[in-house]
Amino acid sequence: MNGNLFALLRSRFPQNLAAPFLILQSGRVVSYGQIDDMSASFAQVLVECGAQIGDRIAVQVEKSAEAVALYLACLRGGFVYLPLNSAYREDELDYFLADAEPTVVIGDPRSPELDTIASKRRVRSFLTLTADGTGTLMERVVVSTTQFALAVRARSDLAAILYSSGTTGQPKGIMLSHGNLSSNALTLHQLWQFRPSDILLHALPIFHTHGLFVALNTTLLNGTSILFLTKFSADDVIADLLRATVMMGVPTYYVRLLAHVAFNTETCRNMRLFISGSAPLLEETFTEFQSRTGHSILERYGMTEAGIITSALPAQLRRANTVGWPLPDIALRITGEDGREAARGETGEILIKGPNVFQGYWRKPDKTAEDFTRDGYFKTGDLARIELDGMVSIVGRAKDMMISGGFNVYPKEIESLIDALPGVDESAVIGMPHPDFGEAGLAVLTLKSNSPALDTTSIQTALKNKLANYKVPKLIVIAESLPRNAMGKVQKKKLRETYRSAWEAYLAGKSQG
Repeated sequence: MNGNLFALLRSRFPQNLAAPFLILQSGRVVSYGQIDDMSASFAQVLVECGAQIGDRIAVQVEKSAEAVALYLACLRGGFVYLPLNSAYREDELDYFLADAEPTVVIGDPRSPELDTIASKRRVRSFLTLTADGTGTLMERVVVSTTQFALAVRARSDLAAILYSSGTTGQPKGIMLSHGNLSSNALTLHQLWQFRPSDILLHALPIFHTHGLFVALNTTLLNGTSILFLTKFSADDVIADLLRATVMMGVPTYYVRLLAHVAFNTETCRNMRLFISGSAPLLEETFTEFQSRTGHSILERYGMTEAGIITSALPAQLRRANTVGWPLPDIALRITGEDGREAARGETGEILIKGPNVFQGYWRKPDKTAEDFTRDGYFKTGDLARIELDGMVSIVGRAKDMMISGGFNVYPKEIESLIDALPGVDESAVIGMPHPDFGEAGLAVLTLKSNSPALDTTSIQTALKNKLANYKVPKLIVIAESLPRNAMGKVQKKKLRETYRSAWEAYLAGKSQG
């Protein structure tokens, strides 16, 4: 049996291949038959450019129907798909191409540095693809074929490599197999109860697990349509909600929708399911969304290394600050610092094992061995607790944990209290070096629009009434916004860099005082 993910997806295409798959904002509709033909043509072009089964194909292009077909072409041809964030710049791109050694690189002609780096790294072929479907890739397709023999792949063979964000050290290539991706897609398709009438509203980028694998693969398995937005805009999403039944987004999307005067129960009347992930959803957002629309956002927890790991269920009541239960085919345990399994209600690191868990880090066997236990569990680095009813609550990242005066401090606990203060919009707490405590907290927060100025001293006082003193941030800064990556996650590394001088000034003032 062919373990190629494309074989599975293709088997679930609708019988009528003229059925719409991608419905673009321009009004263009790409049918299942057209995406099938396009993926075959692209696979043939890649072969003509020298790609062989198992070769890496690096892609840094804008979101488009052609970019989706290119992903499917790589699956179809047995190539390893390597999507790159369109925001990556020269040094980052040079690292990825040097590390992955792709045979073919496809980029936007408006980003000439990628062509230069590809030449420097002696990449065999460089092609271009624009957001409007032009470029040298498309020129090669004109004389190509729509017939292409499906590559035979084992479930353990690589389908994609996605690089970690690199917040600590060099980015690592996360190796995902055909079996990793297919198992997760099949489980989610069933768990989220996809229906023949479902239409997905897609505003996510497609260089990331969420928009690429979770959104596209589950919909392809369903054989239904996607309203394919080039990027998120509250106006555009609201305009399309009446045509959709399912939306996948990051918390920032839902916050921006709630800030829009036209977003209400009426605009959501045809919606079946709102799904959120890739970053923590504030309890305030969850509650306000429920009150405003009558819908409870379905939260799930995942990561590039494993796709989706836990999820709330469509037919069950959902609670804020929980991300549901482990998926049926995933073993999950919480372990304390001593390595022993934690009791329910206790905080520890999430360890997982299942068919969705990645194959290891590209060309980093030592790091792979370090991040897996002897009995095959992957150490996620995320901190959580299992509630009495079995639901999982994420506490934060282990790397975000501070040790202040010998005590463990989890930033999310503090952030939740700050976010609940009147006038506060959101916050981020980071650990900074401290001469006495080893580490101490610095909180950066933003205010709601039209909120009166807040006194940082009064915030500290309020926190001292709720927290042990060692948990209270030593310095609180009010900012206009928090830096985020493309998936809406707060970039704490950037915050440390931005406020390093403010922290040093604070420490200098304390020593003089």
